[in-house]
Amino acid sequence: MDSKRMRRAMAGMIVIFLAVFAVIAIVNLDTVKRKLGYDTGEPVQEEAPVQEEETASQDGQIGGDLSAFLWDETFFDPEVKFKSIESYSGRNVSLMMSSVAKDLRIMVVDSVGRLVTGTDFTVTIQDVGEYTDNDKDGVIYVDGLRSGEYSVFLNEKDGFRVPNTITTIQVRQDIEYRVLDNIEYLMLTEDDIDPEKEDKAVNGAEEDADGTENMELKFDNGSAKLGIDVSKWNQEIDWEAVKNAGIEFAIIRCGYRGASTGALVIDPRYKENIEGAISAGIPVGVYFFTQALDEVEAVEEASMVIRLIEDYDVDYPVFLDSESAGGRGRADGLDSEERTKAHRAFLQTIEAAGYETGVYASRNWLNDRIDMTRLSDYRIWLAEYADAPTYDAYYYHMWQYTSKGTVDGISTNVDLNLCYMNIDTSINHAKSAAGYSGVVNGDTGNVPVGED
Repeated sequence: MDSKRMRRAMAGMIVIFLAVFAVIAIVNLDTVKRKLGYDTGEPVQEEAPVQEEETASQDGQIGGDLSAFLWDETFFDPEVKFKSIESYSGRNVSLMMSSVAKDLRIMVVDSVGRLVTGTDFTVTIQDVGEYTDNDKDGVIYVDGLRSGEYSVFLNEKDGFRVPNTITTIQVRQDIEYRVLDNIEYLMLTEDDIDPEKEDKAVNGAEEDADGTENMELKFDNGSAKLGIDVSKWNQEIDWEAVKNAGIEFAIIRCGYRGASTGALVIDPRYKENIEGAISAGIPVGVYFFTQALDEVEAVEEASMVIRLIEDYDVDYPVFLDSESAGGRGRADGLDSEERTKAHRAFLQTIEAAGYETGVYASRNWLNDRIDMTRLSDYRIWLAEYADAPTYDAYYYHMWQYTSKGTVDGISTNVDLNLCYMNIDTSINHAKSAAGYSGVVNGDTGNVPVGED
């Protein structure tokens, strides 16, 4: 075919194409105008969606409309995945749990980890039953359980978003003397309780004092170190002045268990006291006033103490303050065997965490209210206000010889003590993570009765 005929054929094809295009445009003139933005003067009619046969694509999708499920009345499950509309829209809560032995402590906490108080939550322990927080303190305690794994869920509660989940925990048969997980959820401040009802320790040594006590600072004994013990009752302390007065150590109250409710309470001046003493270069130990009724509560108390001291260098022992709460305290009615068992659980837990530990008590309390034959492996801090101690049952390692001392930097009377232990403050305590299993600090030996 010559080039002239080819050009004619191409021209003919172009003419035919343009003619077809023109016909289509005329037929769809209104649509073309709308596409180009011209107003046709006629109302726009919505076109009904064309139902196409649904075929699966290679990736498994059926149909081309990815939002079609929004109009599918059968797509959504009509059942809300929370236990009530109120739970869905309310405050988030969840469960934290711990176990010492044959027991279960369940704590209801909010999204920032605070106990949720003021509400009578109910939990269900599968195959056991339902338990309600009747005192509305955010904690439900269940004892008498057998060892094994338990599943727990929180029942729905109006005004709270209750997750539809089950939490499991292993309950132990025997006590393990170790720091409890989540003990910080049980630790309160005095803003949370009534201190007048809860902080009720009664100094038995004052009741037993014979009037011969020495209230002066004892610097004349080169084998002993002079120290003080303090709490909130001593108010604000100038620790630099205390150091300059010749004080060589301080035993600081870190907290107490409430004599009425049993709440675990942080001493309101604990942080400023321990940091002030350490900053002034005074070695420190701590003490805790107990009202534990049994071994489980004793492990809780010890766990609280460890949490409070773990960020500080504590060179002196951790002491358990064993005293009366005026005869009406929750633990005042314990017999010697019960009290000793609880004390030993506290001491073993502290020791297992890598700290030296011992018991503080008056002479008569040590003789009559504790079985010291079972606690002889631990330090004894004797409180006896006399010119010379008459306690003759066991050796003691520290002697609190008066509660009426005066020291520069402290506006109140203060307890004065002599320590006979060789505390090497250059050797810090070993933590349990390092495998501690024995005595850490050096020791010159126990001091017999009457030796200063």
